[in-house]
Amino acid sequence: MWLNPEEVLVKNALKLWITERSNAFFLLQRRRGRGEPTGKISGLLVGALDTVLDSNARVTPFRILLQVPGSPISWIIASGAAMEEVNKHWDWLVHNLLHSLSVFDNKDDVSNFVKGKVKGLIAEEVRGRQAAQEDDPEKFREALLKFELHFHLPSSEKLVTFYSCSCWKGRVPRQGFLYLSINHMAFYSFLLGKEVKFIIPWAEVTRLERISGGFMTDAIRVSTRLRQRDFSMFLNLDEAYGVVGQLADIALRRLLDSEGLELDRVLQQPARITKRVLEEQALREYVLALFRLPRSERLHEVASCAVWTPHARCHTAGTLYTTDNYLCFSSREEGECLLLLPLYEVLSVEKAESSQVLPEPIIVSVRSKKAFQLIQLQEREHLVESLTCRLRSLQLKQSTFRWGAHNRTASSCSYYTFYYHEDEDEEEVEEQVLRNTVNSQALITAFQHASNNNNKNIEAAKERLWEDHFMEFGRGVHMFRTEKVQRLVAMGIPESLRGELWMTLSDATSDLETHQGYYASLVHKSMGQSSLATEEIERDLHRSLPDHPAFQNPTGIAALRRVLTAYAHRNPKIGYCQSMNILASVLLLYAKEEEAFWLLVAVCERMLPDYFNRRVIGAQVDQSVFEQLIRERLPELAEHFPDLSTLSSVSLSWFLTIFVSVMPFHSAVCVVDCFFFHGIKAIFQLGLAVLEATCQLLLGSCDDGHALMVLTSFLEHVNREDSSSQPPADQVHVTQLINDALERFGDLTVRKIERLRCHHRIQVLQAHEDTTKENTLRLVAAEVCMCADTLADIYDLFKTEHFISLYWGDSSMAAAAQAASWSRGVSCLERQYRLDRPQFKSLYGLLAPWAGESNHHADTLADRTFTLLDQDQDCLVTFRDFAAWLDTLYYGELNERIKLLYRLHLPPALTASEDLSSLMPGVSTSRPLYVKVASGLGDGQEVKDYQEQLKQMLQDLVVDKEKDVEKPLPLMNQKEFIQFCKTLYSMFHGDPEENELFQAIATVTSLVLQIGEADHRGRAPRSGGGDCPDNRPDSKSKESEWTVSFAQIFASLLTEQTLVNFLEKPGDLVVRIAEAKQKQYQQRAGLLTLQQRHR
Repeated sequence: MWLNPEEVLVKNALKLWITERSNAFFLLQRRRGRGEPTGKISGLLVGALDTVLDSNARVTPFRILLQVPGSPISWIIASGAAMEEVNKHWDWLVHNLLHSLSVFDNKDDVSNFVKGKVKGLIAEEVRGRQAAQEDDPEKFREALLKFELHFHLPSSEKLVTFYSCSCWKGRVPRQGFLYLSINHMAFYSFLLGKEVKFIIPWAEVTRLERISGGFMTDAIRVSTRLRQRDFSMFLNLDEAYGVVGQLADIALRRLLDSEGLELDRVLQQPARITKRVLEEQALREYVLALFRLPRSERLHEVASCAVWTPHARCHTAGTLYTTDNYLCFSSREEGECLLLLPLYEVLSVEKAESSQVLPEPIIVSVRSKKAFQLIQLQEREHLVESLTCRLRSLQLKQSTFRWGAHNRTASSCSYYTFYYHEDEDEEEVEEQVLRNTVNSQALITAFQHASNNNNKNIEAAKERLWEDHFMEFGRGVHMFRTEKVQRLVAMGIPESLRGELWMTLSDATSDLETHQGYYASLVHKSMGQSSLATEEIERDLHRSLPDHPAFQNPTGIAALRRVLTAYAHRNPKIGYCQSMNILASVLLLYAKEEEAFWLLVAVCERMLPDYFNRRVIGAQVDQSVFEQLIRERLPELAEHFPDLSTLSSVSLSWFLTIFVSVMPFHSAVCVVDCFFFHGIKAIFQLGLAVLEATCQLLLGSCDDGHALMVLTSFLEHVNREDSSSQPPADQVHVTQLINDALERFGDLTVRKIERLRCHHRIQVLQAHEDTTKENTLRLVAAEVCMCADTLADIYDLFKTEHFISLYWGDSSMAAAAQAASWSRGVSCLERQYRLDRPQFKSLYGLLAPWAGESNHHADTLADRTFTLLDQDQDCLVTFRDFAAWLDTLYYGELNERIKLLYRLHLPPALTASEDLSSLMPGVSTSRPLYVKVASGLGDGQEVKDYQEQLKQMLQDLVVDKEKDVEKPLPLMNQKEFIQFCKTLYSMFHGDPEENELFQAIATVTSLVLQIGEADHRGRAPRSGGGDCPDNRPDSKSKESEWTVSFAQIFASLLTEQTLVNFLEKPGDLVVRIAEAKQKQYQQRAGLLTLQQRHR
């Protein structure tokens, strides 16, 4: 294969390579020990070396080198595992390049020409591989070439797909093509001689929606903070809308600071994203949500089939999904019939004899001595082989885990044995036992409310119904989940079966079975440790169901502490979040302690993903989805409340606590029953039902407070039918409310919820981004003089520069620094966006007032400025430091600007590695420097005596210095002063008054040198022992060094009015920002493209 050219200093290092073919410019070499008779000692040694090397470090046995006559350096341009492969590359070089190279006179031209050709071949291969994955490779290849031609983005900006459509400008549609890449959406149109093209980064998209009306029958509206674009006339609008939403969602989750959001490993590698990958990912997200599977599960096979359902006495048609650890079946109509088979329960998957009645059947046998029959499987052979292979791997893994778990259990038995000193306080011993002893029973068995005979009869009737159901549908996690189960759950699960069914319906049973002893070890590790999470847990322990007797008792409090602390130890990314204590309390009442822990894992990590993180992103996304459902299903209510945030502020607790905190307890647990059966869909349906039931009262509300009272009162009166209290007139039965929700909103599917989540996550993330920006600007604005709009524009440029490097640059260093900032506890605002050295230098060139395009010294100044601003030496600059630096340059006083320039020529900004002598050729730094004042001042003009004038200026500066509380600046030695002069000279290049400024700086330079020399001579005769004003640690025998102070330099500069006028001239930062916005994107893209070509 062709390789990016890589230098080889020695063409035949250590005689490891043998040249097989050669000519004037190329060598074809074979690795010693390959393709030669066995027995040679050199070949055996090289073969042994290649064998023991790691697979990533092994060398391919054949390679082609580019060699330039007279040059000791060669370049590897191709390699291969077989001689035939390398011979093809060799023949291409001989027939297509060799005859062209003889016309070059310069050897550098030869190497550049060949390397450019090889990189072009690699790019063509990449295009070919990418195009081969598409349905129409030739058409995609053509679109890819047009995308590169029109928009000039780096080659790493991968095109995912494209669509023919129209972009509307007012009432005029422009027909063209919409290109969707991993970081941008781009549109190009050329119609009637007029070209229209633009690029929208996904990071700037704030809202996606489908609109219809006017001239646009059905269109996609893409909104940013500055404008909105409408696209219509798609051949497949649904597909285009889905892909646009997916790409925007993936980009925002990847780019924005949204820790806690789960993103699949494939999507974290943008180069692997294709249209097919997006389709597979959308299907995977749907399957995980439908069956509430762990987020780490990968989807393997999807097959249409039919499953024998004994309760229906027929085969039910649907789709089979296989993942790493599960077999899942869903009927064609979502929710009609679901089946979940964990692979750890499966004993075998076998093919049965095919017949006309039972075509292509397989039999899945499980440990409970049951079997499931699936028919009409098109690729039965592959499916059975794949499942059998995964079963063997899983069984081997389980046997190893159980053997290890047995040893760990045997060695950790001391965890359940406690030893105490005899003189310890009895109450302390009892508390220690309570803190560490894991409960083996649900708390409800010890703290059950007294119930009347009516309640007991109802519970017994429910238990009989469920026992009958188990006989017909099966018991355990592989129970068929049908509409009959839905009706039973809506009635309320009996308390004796609630813990078991919660474990079954959530599949927490699988986690418990496959992680024996895990919870006990977590408790052992986590108890006694102190952290922010444990402090918050202790604060909330007594606020968890305070009215229930189980949590007015040390036993219940200790169990709750263990579960929450163990989970915080298991998942430090979440740790502890408010409302987790309420959920864990309910779980502990009806499940054993270890089961309650795994139920909490299922809720936090699978059933409510992204809910319990620092910013509860998942809950806010679902609130945004809920608002859209209100607009669609309850339009009258949406019209009465144009801003639905009022209702969202109430409904947030419905989602976070599953109605437990807003309903009477026994009614709320019935809602929890439905949640474990339906997932989050149950909360959406019930929330809509509550709003519909109170719709008339809400429409009559006069303000937000009244509306909140209506909802609160309604939920407080939701009760069970078996409630012993006399029902008031306005009481609502929870079973009836649940049935109404299923009847009115049962058509709300998991697929629709997932699609809505994808689009609404964009809005929520961008809202957080806006909040972060506002907070950052508010903090920084107090420290700078620039106006708010200018500061906001600088923030946008800073953020864009950060994103550009994430798009196409090497962000590994920034990622490492980001991780380090987490460990050091850097605040979120300081961590949000920071620039590394190349990013800073790019913005420096766009915004610095004295950074001329042709000024080579500007690059040196940019490096020094970055070093100066990088105060914590993590190779990153914060927005606060960047804004303060710009504010000094454009709005600071003259002395502040000069002071900044002065500091740029002292360590650490000025490093010892800089070649100082090369910056001012012909100048020696080993002796005092004398610069003559430029002639031409007039024959009769006398040279001024500066001593008296400087004495007065220095006295004035002393007065100001006493007021200044800052640490005095170090003295500047002669080498550093030379650099300072060089900077001043470079700043005037291209200025209309360039000659006058050069003359002025020559005068100032001569004056400062005279001052320094006079001071140097005055100190020379002294004996050591006097205090040195320069306290830098690397200073040695300062009495013999030539030095000047900032005050002396500043006073000298003030003597030249031309220089003062130049330095005081206000720069127009607004104009520079406007120019930077125009140049930044394409300039940075071009620079990164150039860097990639030279790698």
